[in-house]
Amino acid sequence: MRLYNMHNSGNCYKVRLTAHQLGLPLDIVNVDVLAQETRTGTFLAKNPNGRVPLLETDDGRFLPESNAILFYLGENTPLVPEDAFERAQMLQWMFFEQYSHEPYIAVARFWLSIKPGGRDEISESQLAAWHERGHQALGVMEKHLMYTDFFAANRYTLADIALYAYTHAAGDGGFDLAPYEAVRAWLARVEAQPRHITMKA
Repeated sequence: MRLYNMHNSGNCYKVRLTAHQLGLPLDIVNVDVLAQETRTGTFLAKNPNGRVPLLETDDGRFLPESNAILFYLGENTPLVPEDAFERAQMLQWMFFEQYSHEPYIAVARFWLSIKPGGRDEISESQLAAWHERGHQALGVMEKHLMYTDFFAANRYTLADIALYAYTHAAGDGGFDLAPYEAVRAWLARVEAQPRHITMKA
């Protein structure tokens, strides 16, 4: 399989981490998003939404959207619960990550730490709004993790991979994780999982 990838993207990192933990080889094709390489006609023919990650399967089909790719890779493995409710609970947290977490924590990280000169292009009010909503998401996670080691099914699943990717790098977006004791303990549990790799790997 081939992964069209931006290496410092948390969404792409999720896919690489999942594949590595499952022992699935990926041919990595690095794409320079900042240079608009996802907006070329060649790339848009593969993913009309013009984003990475994008997975090209062994039979030549294309699958965008990070959490959809995670589910495709993880199906019928220990990373996806067999029980219907536990599987839905895993998906609940994966949807939470994309709707209530990533739009604030990842976006702040992009403008402060990835896009050259990005800090000068955003207003104080924009950054304050991202921080407010991002801390709300971290607060929801903190409350949940006070009573369980992982997000779904009482064990490590795709939900943990999805939420780990940008949470562990939240400091790059100006988020202080010091007040979130349960979140920090969970990060350590995720990092202790077999075949864990860092974003830089």
